[in-house]
Amino acid sequence: MKSLIALSKSWFRPKTFTSIFFHSKSTRYQSETRIISLIHASRTSRQLREIHAQIFISNLFSSSRVTTQFISSCSLLKSINYAFAVFEQYQDKNLFVCNALIRGLCENDEFEDAISIFGLMLRSNVRPDWLTFPFILKSAAALLVGELGDCLHGAILKFGLEFDSFVRVSLVEMYVKVEKLGSVIKLFDETPLTVKHGSILLWNVSINGCCKMGDLDKARELFEGMPERNVGSWNTLINGFARNGDMNAARELFNQMKEKNVVSWTTMVKGFSQNGEHREALSFFSKMLEEGVRPNDLTIVSALSASAKIGALEAGIRIHNYISNGGFLITKAIGNALVDMYAKCGNIEAASEVFANMKQKDILSWSTMLWGWAIHGHRGQVLQCFELMKSKGVKPDSIVFLAILTACSHTGQVDEGLHFFDSMRYKYAIEPTMKHYALVIDLLGRAGRLDEAFEFIQNMPMAPDFVIWGALFCACKANKNIKMAELISDKLLQLEPRHPGSYVFLSNVFATVGRWDDVERVRILMQNSGLEKDPGWSYIEVDGQVHSFVAGDQDHKHAKGIYEKLEEIVAGARKEGYVPETDWVLHNIEEEEKEESLGRHSEKLALAFGLISTTPGVTIRIVKNLRICGDCHFIMKYASKMSQREIILRDLKRFHHFRDGTCSCGDFW
Repeated sequence: MKSLIALSKSWFRPKTFTSIFFHSKSTRYQSETRIISLIHASRTSRQLREIHAQIFISNLFSSSRVTTQFISSCSLLKSINYAFAVFEQYQDKNLFVCNALIRGLCENDEFEDAISIFGLMLRSNVRPDWLTFPFILKSAAALLVGELGDCLHGAILKFGLEFDSFVRVSLVEMYVKVEKLGSVIKLFDETPLTVKHGSILLWNVSINGCCKMGDLDKARELFEGMPERNVGSWNTLINGFARNGDMNAARELFNQMKEKNVVSWTTMVKGFSQNGEHREALSFFSKMLEEGVRPNDLTIVSALSASAKIGALEAGIRIHNYISNGGFLITKAIGNALVDMYAKCGNIEAASEVFANMKQKDILSWSTMLWGWAIHGHRGQVLQCFELMKSKGVKPDSIVFLAILTACSHTGQVDEGLHFFDSMRYKYAIEPTMKHYALVIDLLGRAGRLDEAFEFIQNMPMAPDFVIWGALFCACKANKNIKMAELISDKLLQLEPRHPGSYVFLSNVFATVGRWDDVERVRILMQNSGLEKDPGWSYIEVDGQVHSFVAGDQDHKHAKGIYEKLEEIVAGARKEGYVPETDWVLHNIEEEEKEESLGRHSEKLALAFGLISTTPGVTIRIVKNLRICGDCHFIMKYASKMSQREIILRDLKRFHHFRDGTCSCGDFW
């Protein structure tokens, strides 16, 4: 203790905020009060340590009031280990000190330690109260230990706290998080009316539990039975419908609300985005701003995500400008969303600029940037970014290696990709997942090393799944290895008999070798199973409006002009030696019909619309949900040369930058 006092004297200077103690003649209670006020005024861990020294000097180390407040402040300043040490040295382990530490441990995500202190309380015959159980229940929920929750429920009954509204809400919330809906409903139904009517939060938490476990009818029943509702009640139910994919019901409720807040709007924007209705998400975001509601970080991230999904660069830029002009801080979440948006909208340079200017970066920031470089085919930048990340002391994770393997695959760097795959386990102690194995199969398959790929699958430590065999099938098809492709198609059909891709794969194999009877048999089998192939669609943004096209689309208001422009492109391409690659249309129809089918692919329609709707020189950006076919790839190259424009197309696998008749992928995709 002498050394602690000496250290504290060396820290203090005249007129510091603690110098009052050297001259104080106050009573012990007044000294405690002053110490406590200084504890509350502390903003750093260093200041708390200085005050701790003064607690010893003032002989207040046995004060329960002081120790309780000191532990609480340590917890708030994230010095939970220091708080724990103070607790261990304190002799009188009373209720207040225990509660302070349990709360601090819980709020610092040290849930197991919080439960250990609760056990110490019970062993020390310290009776828990209504402030103890909410944090212990939160800890049990965070650890997803339902059995512990049941034990805590019994303890609550034992100590007579079951009807305390604060404890009861926490108990219901715990059962929600461990997904015990029966216990949630039972607790709610057994709650006395006096408690129910006095706690809107109890209703909201119960509604959330029903929504989380998919019982929307019960959730609505509880909502309609509420004696009174607040904005949180509406938001909870709206979020429940959104989370379960019913955006029509969510919209209906939203429109009925008399009072909306930023959470209401954010729930809708996020809900539309997560349910694939990205244009509607951006529309709601715009309406929100028109209504004068200032978005929060989650709203912005959700809107940027919607822009990224459909390649709406103009919308993304408007959101970025709003952030800059609205005084928003570029947090890690917003920064990561901006990098992702620019990368997925085809402006990798802007993504790199945002990334470079981010003051705070986490592993997600680095992996997002790495993915951006990878899907644009910039292997060199991927490796540079990887080395820079390591030099900053950031340890790579499994997602980082997915980006690196993708970059190697898209550029044909097989040996380099295999080296990085091996380094995951042996250098970085990261166990490869099924996705990593699939990328290695893709890497070998693209290079035509099919036998190696097949052997690699045979030696995998886990059973290969649909994606693994699918990657090898695509390689077989590209390399025209029909025998192996047919074998793999059978495996796909066995693995996923309800997946339409299994039937499509097998049908394609038979069609490639002209076995049309087998094609028809597989397709009839698919129809009888009630399965349909996922339709191809493409998005293009023109003048801030996102337009969508499906294969053979005739519904667009400019359909006539679109098809006329497409005919013009194809006619010009024929003069340059273009012959439609009808091998991409794998069904038994006449050659003329095959050409017509190729001409209706959604990305071709989006291209034609872009050419007739924008001024010369403007870059055309297209997003497609499937992999681009060889015929469309050729037409894009020709169109870029004919129109003297850059055409940027993002398909399921990567970006294609078409300039002056060539593609950034080097025809290797």
